[in-house]
Amino acid sequence: MAKILVVDDDPAFNKMLSSFLRRQDHEVEEAFSSKSALAAFKTQAIDLVLTDFKLPDMDGLDLIRIIKEERPDLPVILITNYSDIRTAVTSIQLGAFEFVTKPVNPDELLLTVGQALLEKSSSGETKSKAIKKSDSPPKYVVGKSPASLKLWEHLQLVAPTKMTVLILGESGTGKEYAAKMIHEKSKRSKEPFVALDCGVLSKELAASELFGHVKGAFTGAVQDKKGAFEVANGGTIFLDEIGNLPYAVQVQLLRVIQERKVRRVGSEKEIDVDVRIIAATNENIKETGSQSEFRADLYHRLNEFEIKIPPLRERREDLAEYVNLFLHQACEELDREVEGLDADAMSIVENYPWPGNLRELKNVIKRGVLLSMGSKITSAQLPGELAHESILVPSYSSENGHGVESMIQQPATDLKAMQEQNEKQLILETLERTKYNKSKTAKLLNIDRKTLYNKLTKYQIDV
Repeated sequence: MAKILVVDDDPAFNKMLSSFLRRQDHEVEEAFSSKSALAAFKTQAIDLVLTDFKLPDMDGLDLIRIIKEERPDLPVILITNYSDIRTAVTSIQLGAFEFVTKPVNPDELLLTVGQALLEKSSSGETKSKAIKKSDSPPKYVVGKSPASLKLWEHLQLVAPTKMTVLILGESGTGKEYAAKMIHEKSKRSKEPFVALDCGVLSKELAASELFGHVKGAFTGAVQDKKGAFEVANGGTIFLDEIGNLPYAVQVQLLRVIQERKVRRVGSEKEIDVDVRIIAATNENIKETGSQSEFRADLYHRLNEFEIKIPPLRERREDLAEYVNLFLHQACEELDREVEGLDADAMSIVENYPWPGNLRELKNVIKRGVLLSMGSKITSAQLPGELAHESILVPSYSSENGHGVESMIQQPATDLKAMQEQNEKQLILETLERTKYNKSKTAKLLNIDRKTLYNKLTKYQIDV
């Protein structure tokens, strides 16, 4: 049983959250201000802190800073009404384990709390009830499908070289895992691997995060900072969602690739770097390059070798292997012993189109492990939408072009059309859930805001 400190100045929400955690067999200490939170933190043995961002006497970021200075090992989760990505990024940089937004999803919160406590315990004493399996799956799945075998062959061929790699694939297909595998099988494997998501970087932050800055370069630059390229020196840098990089920063990145030197923001000094670049995108940046949204010369510099990761629906022969991998990972993370899926649940998994690809499958399996009451995950522990075996195609109002009037069943004969129909419907449903808050919608869909805007335009969704 863990002792959790809940910090929120809203009495109703604080009580509700505290009651929920107590029902999960946790001991909870309630605080309604940062002052009372710090008093509890200093006098009691706290295992985890859940804090709101907006507090009456100090914001949650300052509270995180103080806590992490005194107890670097103590996990802190930020809860906020504001889905501003800058707040989220800042909280993670300060050492927060994760952030969640209100209204809080109970399943998501419970998973996050469990992961935070597990990481804390694994950094100290070994768990008394560790799960040990002799048939543990490998770290990476090769797959049996022709598409996966071709992908594996390309990864093996390019890994030992010095070539810059561009990885293409839909969201959730495992682009970062492919990048890590290339790094681990390269001659740089003992050097740093640094991953950076360009989709969450604002124009102001992107240059600093990539190339660093010197003290006083801009407001808030209180000390010198190394950029990702300096941190990754000698190793590999992975630039995810490269298509979202601001144009001005694209120019700087092109120069870094050509000269192998970086210049921190606000500095005239050039620093030599030896870094292999792997970039990834779920957009067609070659097409946008001709429209001057992404520099064509940078595209060709990044694309010395192109790897395409096929979506899960195109390699269904590999589904069972991924289910086994994610089941094992979830059991270890959640300290559970679940053997697999029963026949009905597996049938549902095999018939679902998986528009969110491997990321969606991993989340579904983890949810099933958490909710499972026995040795098998049943259909009752799977999300309801997975049970629809027929492909549901939305029928839209001719008046507004996107209002859902009805759902009609049609056979799936075109995989691309099916994917687009599912994607459009998922975006519409998520927009309705968030009351058309685009930032929250992008977060729930696990894509950046620019990608969401592009899809709204593509599907002619008028928000």
